[in-house]
Amino acid sequence: MTRIRFENIAKSFGATTVIKGLNLTIEKGEFFTFVGPSGCGKSTILNMIAGLEAPTDGLIFFNESLANRLSPKERDVAMVFQSYALYPHMTVRGNIAFPLVMQKERKEVVEEEVLRVAALLGLAGLLNKKPKELSGGQRQRVALGRAIIRKPKVFLMDEPLSNLDSRLRTEMRAELKKLHQALGITTVYVTHDQAEAMGLSDRMAILNNGEVQQCDRPRTIYRNPANIFVAGFIGSPAMNFVPAEVASLEPLQVRCLGITVAPEAGKHPRDSKVIAGIRPEDLLVTSQTSEGAAGGTVSVVEPAGALQWVDLTVDGVVVKGFANPEEDLRPGSRVFAHMRPETIVLFDAATGERL
Repeated sequence: MTRIRFENIAKSFGATTVIKGLNLTIEKGEFFTFVGPSGCGKSTILNMIAGLEAPTDGLIFFNESLANRLSPKERDVAMVFQSYALYPHMTVRGNIAFPLVMQKERKEVVEEEVLRVAALLGLAGLLNKKPKELSGGQRQRVALGRAIIRKPKVFLMDEPLSNLDSRLRTEMRAELKKLHQALGITTVYVTHDQAEAMGLSDRMAILNNGEVQQCDRPRTIYRNPANIFVAGFIGSPAMNFVPAEVASLEPLQVRCLGITVAPEAGKHPRDSKVIAGIRPEDLLVTSQTSEGAAGGTVSVVEPAGALQWVDLTVDGVVVKGFANPEEDLRPGSRVFAHMRPETIVLFDAATGERL
């Protein structure tokens, strides 16, 4: 298995710097995801790992070997693309076998490996079909099979599920996770879909404007975002950001949404103005009041099966929370928002950094 290490990696195209001072390590056998908005530099990092782009500055190591001077072939990586890139005139068998055929492997070895990979991916009954006869999910499996059969040191995946519909994306996420657990090959994944990143990754790096905003396990990033960008990017629906004012420092208390709460913070605010981050799933909306609840008015109700998402105005601020499905809430209803102080995240109002 291969460990990938970046040391001060920078990449520029003309006067435009796409990657700025990347320093991180992807561990052996890890499923690691770069996630961020379009244009943040995700695919450029993948191309530099593959050797398709050279860094402007910095070093890339595969284990302890410097990879900068290695050709793409010498790096022994396999890429899976958004577009599948299958050969339309070949059968599933021919597409999967292609890397071994190019390596001039013996026919019996090729057939044995094709059958092994096809069984692993549930393609055994489709080997004689052409790509045009397959569904999107089946084509993606064929593309994965063609990568797997090479037994590469590293898998590189560039938004491989973005062409699939919502149901298929969910199914293929589970397939990819099982595949990685079975093979244990270091996998670097690129996506703009934060749900994909959260569901698949051992660790993930959040990119913005070519810089890593935070790198950690998905659950840690979700509950302990480093700054407002990360907090707003990870989570669906997005976190509420509420202007708040420090009421006291010892103990720390802030006033937001018209009530005083005591959230936890790693350091004291430098100013009286802060931003309180509240995830919609941590803001319970009911028609009944209780001690510490903030009163508001419903503007939008979105039924979502096991719950309802509710947009409401509280103390002049529009926030999103959730209600139980049996609550009969309608636009204009008077409601109460219940917060758990330990789930509130505080940010510096000037820098956006977490307190």
